[in-house]
Amino acid sequence: MKIVVLAGGNSTEREVSISSGIRVANALRKNGHRVLLCDICKGISAIPDDVSVLFRQTPVSAMEAEHFSSNTLPQNSTLIGENVLEVCRAADVVFLALHGGAGEDGSVQAFLDCNGISYTGSNATGSMLAMEKDLSKRLFSAAGVPTPPWALYDVEKESFITPFEAIGYPCVVKPANGGSSVGVSFAQTEQELFRALQKASLLCRYLLVERRIYGRELTIGVLGERILPPVEILPPDGVYDYGNKYNGKSIEICPANLSKAVSSRLGDYARRAFDALRLRDYARFDFLLDEEENLWCLEGNTLPGMTKTSLFPKEAETVGISYAALCELLVKMAAERATPTP
Repeated sequence: MKIVVLAGGNSTEREVSISSGIRVANALRKNGHRVLLCDICKGISAIPDDVSVLFRQTPVSAMEAEHFSSNTLPQNSTLIGENVLEVCRAADVVFLALHGGAGEDGSVQAFLDCNGISYTGSNATGSMLAMEKDLSKRLFSAAGVPTPPWALYDVEKESFITPFEAIGYPCVVKPANGGSSVGVSFAQTEQELFRALQKASLLCRYLLVERRIYGRELTIGVLGERILPPVEILPPDGVYDYGNKYNGKSIEICPANLSKAVSSRLGDYARRAFDALRLRDYARFDFLLDEEENLWCLEGNTLPGMTKTSLFPKEAETVGISYAALCELLVKMAAERATPTP
């Protein structure tokens, strides 16, 4: 098949997306597909009459990776770069290796849907619901999936939309539509809360202020009809922040050492959360397990990382699905949705 791997973008998770994109492209080329690795914002300045010549089967070269991974975007760059639509139309499937921002909030998905282009992962509705943490937590609660109590803060109005008093201290402040723990801070006092709100306000208008739950960090993936084995994460300093997610220093135990009862509840909650957000193909959900063995769902991730340190591929490998086989399975799911050409 001809496959476009879209990565990069202009979100705070651009660097992670690039790492995912390069690795996915190499895996799909190894599988025998003809692949075009494309930065969705940079696009391609000029395309030949026969677009198919841009799709390659050879491994990503150093020159290709260097050009693609440049973090400098043109000053006038847009969400959808030059000729991106054209190359996506020429592909059989688009593999979304985007993380955060418009690449994961449903904007890119809606664009592809409007142009009849088949792509991996959840559609625009599911992507939007998962990215907007206030909405997703409301849906979790309605589906019987426990989630920490929260309040919503409006940066422009400098006030809480929902009462903070029920949350109290300690609490966690995070952008209401972010990922990879970017902009996340903890607060023990009113002064610390003010600083945390100021820091996160640079990233997002709406902020989530959540009651802090202390416990074991768990994450669990859903792949089609399968619930993957959960991972327990042991960050070196006890905080699973952006650095500890990608520096390779966190200890990751897969499958996590959990009782049968907890494992069963965790899998049930993951499936409920997946269905509540109207997701498809795959997703990963983050949980905390407190000392009383209560599970708390923090959020869902519709485009889990596909880097060397990412957890979703690790879960798949635990049940015998190699990285290359995982990429192939996701492409197959998308291809089956493709509208046949008359």
